[in-house]
Amino acid sequence: MATPRIAVYSGTFDPFTLGHDDVVRRAAGLFDRLIIAVAVAHHKKTLFTLEQRVAQVKAATEGIAGVSVQPFDGLMMDFCAAQKASAVVRGIRNLTDFDYEAQMAAMNRKLRPQVETVFLLPDAPLQCISSTLVREISKLGGDVAQMVSPAVAAALAAAHQAAHAGKGG
Repeated sequence: MATPRIAVYSGTFDPFTLGHDDVVRRAAGLFDRLIIAVAVAHHKKTLFTLEQRVAQVKAATEGIAGVSVQPFDGLMMDFCAAQKASAVVRGIRNLTDFDYEAQMAAMNRKLRPQVETVFLLPDAPLQCISSTLVREISKLGGDVAQMVSPAVAAALAAAHQAAHAGKGG
């Protein structure tokens, strides 16, 4: 029997957007197993906790065959080795993403040459969506319904409402 093709799609997913969802669905069709690795993100101040982000990604990807969700900390290439992954999936929206991701792919190849990086473009209408913009639009009371799942939109609204209430309304 052939070795299963396992890929890892990593990110902070703060929050998980429809662009992320599109990349997951595309990648799930290319690999036998896709592990979505939700990063601890020591370097970023996240709106949602690691547990909340993992739960949101699990809810959004429930029912997609071959997809699992795990938290991770440390080097992505170490996580790939532990999972026996042969590929890393990265979504790229534009040239800025490509420049950054190409550098990361080159460094990852130095660390673990047997792991390939696969770049996927989200569907054109989703390419403008970033987690940062979604958080900002939501914080300012804008409608993010076309950018995230209904569950994530509700979680964003609740988080911003709680933050607003905590500041004395």
